[in-house]
Order: sequence, then structure tokens, then C-alpha cells
Amino acid sequence: MKKNIDDETPAEVLAKINRETSKIAWTELLPFFATGMAVYVSHKLDLIQVARVLSDDDKQQFEEWVKSGLVANVSDEQAAAWHESKVVVWAVVIKPWVLVQPIVA
Repeated sequence: MKKNIDDETPAEVLAKINRETSKIAWTELLPFFATGMAVYVSHKLDLIQVARVLSDDDKQQFEEWVKSGLVANVSDEQAAAWHESKVVVWAVVIKPWVLVQPIVA
């Protein structure tokens, strides 16, 4: 029997999100960007924690990050620069959004 996400502990949910996070070339995510569903996450935040807040629908926390510029829709300028530089990002899907965090060397 499959477990309902509401029955999962916070640690189990974080582990699941972590397993679903991967490195991917930004160019592979252009379809999500084109539909406005690509969300930039600053390096000042933990991508997994942001995904958890979004999946929990914690609007207050998410809006605080947006107001402080730590989370935002990927801008045209970011997308163009990442495409030109062949950037690789960490990405995780929290439907319908894809959260992205460029990998910094």
C-alpha cells in the first residue's frame, strides 16, 4: 500500500524531495521557463527547504523570500546568461513549478 504524503514525517518528505533533486543543464529546462514555471532560488537558501515550504503551501514564508529577492521567477536576463554560459543547475519539481539553483564552482 502506497503511503499518503500527509502520513509522511517531515524528515521523510525532505528525504523524498532530496531524492528527486538533480543536476541538469539549464537548456533542458527552457520549456518550463517559457511557460513561466521556472523559479530561481538564491544560494543563500537551501533548495530542499524551499521546495518543502512550497510543497507545504507556506505562503507567508515563500512571500518573505520573494520580497527579499531570494526567490523569484527566472528573469529573461538570467535565462539568456545561463543559456549562453551553458549553466548547470540543481533542480527539483514541485508541480507545476521547477525550482532551480545554479551550481557555483
